[in-house]
Amino acid sequence: MENLGEMGLLGESHDSGLIGRTREDELESRSGSDNFEGASGDDENATHNKSSKRKKYHRHTAFQIQELEACFKDNPHPDEKARLELGKRLGLEGRQVKFWFQNRRTQMKTQLERHENSILKQENDKLRIENIAMKEAMRSPICENCGSPAILGDVPIEQHHLMIENARLKDELSRLHHLGDKFLGRSNGSVPPLMSNSSLDLSVGRNGFCGLNSLDHGIPLGLDFGNRMSNSFPVMPPSGPALNMINFSAPFDKSLFLELAMAGIDELIKLAQLDSPLWFKSLAGNGESLNLEEYAKMFSPCIGVKPSHFVTEATRATCNVMTNSMQLVEALMDTKQWTELFPWNIGSASTLDIISPGIAGSKNGVLQLMQAEFQIPSPLVPIRQVKFIRFCKQHGEDTWAVVDISVDSLLHGITGNVPVNCRRLPSGCIVREMPNGYSKVTWVEHTEYDESVTHHLYRPLLRSGMAFGAQKWLTNLQRQCELFASIMSSGGDHSALSPSGKKSIVKLAQRMTRGFCSGICSTVDEWEVVQDADNTKLMTWKSSGNSGVPPGVILSASTTVWMPVSAQHLLDFLQNEKTRNHWDVLSQDGPMRSMLRLHKGQDPDNNICILQTSAASSDATQSNVLILQETCGDASGSLVVHAAVPAAEMNVAMSGGDSSAVPILPSGFAIFPDCFPESSNEGGGSLLTIGFQILVSNLPAAQLTMESVNTVKSLIARTHQGIKAGLHCN
Repeated sequence: MENLGEMGLLGESHDSGLIGRTREDELESRSGSDNFEGASGDDENATHNKSSKRKKYHRHTAFQIQELEACFKDNPHPDEKARLELGKRLGLEGRQVKFWFQNRRTQMKTQLERHENSILKQENDKLRIENIAMKEAMRSPICENCGSPAILGDVPIEQHHLMIENARLKDELSRLHHLGDKFLGRSNGSVPPLMSNSSLDLSVGRNGFCGLNSLDHGIPLGLDFGNRMSNSFPVMPPSGPALNMINFSAPFDKSLFLELAMAGIDELIKLAQLDSPLWFKSLAGNGESLNLEEYAKMFSPCIGVKPSHFVTEATRATCNVMTNSMQLVEALMDTKQWTELFPWNIGSASTLDIISPGIAGSKNGVLQLMQAEFQIPSPLVPIRQVKFIRFCKQHGEDTWAVVDISVDSLLHGITGNVPVNCRRLPSGCIVREMPNGYSKVTWVEHTEYDESVTHHLYRPLLRSGMAFGAQKWLTNLQRQCELFASIMSSGGDHSALSPSGKKSIVKLAQRMTRGFCSGICSTVDEWEVVQDADNTKLMTWKSSGNSGVPPGVILSASTTVWMPVSAQHLLDFLQNEKTRNHWDVLSQDGPMRSMLRLHKGQDPDNNICILQTSAASSDATQSNVLILQETCGDASGSLVVHAAVPAAEMNVAMSGGDSSAVPILPSGFAIFPDCFPESSNEGGGSLLTIGFQILVSNLPAAQLTMESVNTVKSLIARTHQGIKAGLHCN
């Protein structure tokens, strides 16, 4: 029949019995398509005319059926007014239209019920077959290990537990294959089928982590690698002395690192791409600050909830740097090169474990466990010690992502209850290759830290992000890349130096500056804290003459004071050779003479210079000593570090010789803006750290005397007073 229309489609994919029933429906539906003239539906009238001649049989025309079907689609329950209008348009009585719609609804209901019954019958047959198969299997069980018949009554409860554990491990292994292919960016074509029917939900409540929502929920947290490690993730054996800190022989789930790395890289990419309202322009510098309320709406905490006494610092910055993307990624994934890129930010760093070595020898997919100390050269700011994973992943043809995430809470069970004063949430950079050989770098720095351990003078600076924020990291990266480029360049004031000479001088200057910073805030074993009070810190180092320092007892003294002048004004004063006599005893007889100045980039405040005293020409003893000085800085902070170097050894370095053994005792200054709200309208104040390292005895076994302590304290006090006098500060 024409009026079956769409209903016939419901039975296309089912058995012939349903098609046969559709034929029955066709006969039944004649009450809807075929009508008797004058039919009223009145039972009494039908009984009265039982023996009389039946009225003439009437069939609806094709046009009437088409129109009725169209109206039925729009409204299966038309009211009386709609039925009258339709009947008038089609030449039918209102009750004929009414009966047609009633019969059509009945027909549809019947066919839908039969369709559902057919599906239920098929499901019932399937379950019956499975039931028969299960009964047959229970009659003759087979042991999975040996293949021989098993007696259910003889299987102990321990064996049942082992079978359940075996099934769980198989489930985890198959899921790890899936995670491995996602982790390494491979297609899903090679992924083994997952045991999706497992009743074990391994991803809920594991170790209290609830922030891995960006991963597929089918991937569980956890797999004890052991000897069942997937070939996709060959684990490199731990190496290096730092590994003694972590007992990797203890049961530990390294797949947590893989899960955390995938969640972290996903969050980093989103943070780098999204703009307002997630980010807003920062008042300090050219960076952006994170809108923490919007962040909480969009992301779950991937390393757990922030401790109640911690505060958040989250910034973002973008710039172009003078290096290609592959060189930068290689440097970031190598601990030594990383510390050379950021010699003032990083006190020390080491790689604890290579969890994944990457794909085909490239950095794509490299995942490593690391530890680092992040520092500000001031005795008032504790070092931030962090253990974290670093994951590198290629994101497109010319784009790379490198992310860091703290794992101190993950390692809590095997490292003991080690106090943590800083947590590194997904932080790192997106590096995109530019056509001109540069790289466009977007840096995201997101940390939570304990503010109570920091002196109140530095709290506004840390909150602003100028000390550890993204803009600070990028500025230092730009400066170092410009320095490396200048080493290979020619011309300028240092054109007489060969590239090897420049490189040797730069290495000597950077070792000097790193030594200055470590003498203020280092936690390495060589330095022993003698006093740490009243904004002053004293440390000693009993040197045997290695590592480019003279043998004997070295005393390091540092203090931080507030200065009522801007950081830039203070920097200009300290690097001005004409005003040096206010704080440098070697300049008392006249201003220093610059013998060589090596510019490290476009900013004139970043340079390395070799100075000679004015009295050197008349005094043979002074002519044998030169002053090596390095100045580096930007709006977020500066360093001015200097040291006396024998002229003969300086000449060796300038000619390209090895400068690693030149003994150096650095002294100098670290300058930061105070970021106090009340001083912003007056040009701002600054925080000045003064540091000295002196040799108090040539014998490493000698004891520190109070006379040496008083001498270095007096030296710091005279330097501070001389700077205040030169700046006319009250």
